[in-house]
Amino acid sequence: MLNNKTILITGGTGSFGKKFLEMILDRYNPNRIIIYSRDEYKQSVMKAEYSKKYDMSKVRFFIGDVRDKDRLYRAFDHVDYVIHAAAMKQVPTCEYNPFEAIKTNIHGAQNVIDAAIDRGVKKVVALSTDKAVNPINLYGGTKLVSDKLFIAANAYSKISGTKFSVVRYGNVAGSRGSIIPIFKKLIENGEDTLPITDTRMTRFWITLEQGVELVFKALKESNGGETYISKIPSFHITDLAQAMLPGAKIKEIGIREGEKLHEVMVTKDDCLYTYEYDKHYIIYPHFDWWKFDESIVGDGKRVKEGFEYNSGTNKEWLNVDCLKKELGRIKS
Repeated sequence: MLNNKTILITGGTGSFGKKFLEMILDRYNPNRIIIYSRDEYKQSVMKAEYSKKYDMSKVRFFIGDVRDKDRLYRAFDHVDYVIHAAAMKQVPTCEYNPFEAIKTNIHGAQNVIDAAIDRGVKKVVALSTDKAVNPINLYGGTKLVSDKLFIAANAYSKISGTKFSVVRYGNVAGSRGSIIPIFKKLIENGEDTLPITDTRMTRFWITLEQGVELVFKALKESNGGETYISKIPSFHITDLAQAMLPGAKIKEIGIREGEKLHEVMVTKDDCLYTYEYDKHYIIYPHFDWWKFDESIVGDGKRVKEGFEYNSGTNKEWLNVDCLKKELGRIKS
């Protein structure tokens, strides 16, 4: 699928971009991989780190910002596939700097869409978040708009043939945005009490590998307009604390601004257009121009009316012992 192809990753020096690069180099023989990001130091560190393990002759590091449309046009020359991972993601930062979040997450998304269509990119997969579902903070609001832009982009990319789809998941286990590094640092400092905003809180468990696999699936089979969501287990934050520090004391500190008790990936309102597959769900678009019968992927079955994919009501759960095993896999 990706052999002899040119792939560009916006925000490519982040947790996802690193794992994506690693898995591409392990599995495929691409023509080029372009890491597009605005931090030259992170690019330098990433290049040095991966040069120890891989032949980096096909990897290019491209300084640029998704806010800069001219730079995107240059970067997208002769690119086959684009993975859009660049975003302002920290909820408090977005709340305090709303205009900056809009410039990156919304205007940046539109710039990626325009550049992809005008440069003839074959497929674009945009990374989304659970926070875009019924958003209660600015970050979620900007990502909701971003998702809508990418889905709607299929309406005016028919001439170029560019197909746009979205992959949605929550905080990835062990990534910079998850609670695991915070707990880990406290434990390393000898703390015996771990702070939890609300003891009722649940989250979905997804690894970087699973996130990349879902993007691979979207690249392989999407017809444009789909939102892909992995079928993954849930866990209680209190169980994670006990898995990382058996016998840990818990201090409830109160829900932060813009935080939810549970992650929601599919709302009840989306269920009419959501299909279930073996390892994932797909939410299909609802537009007059979208030909459903011609565009539906594989042999999925529509979910029951009233279905909601919620970490608090999920069927599959990880207990403390299961979480210990999963944490061990992340470390290895």
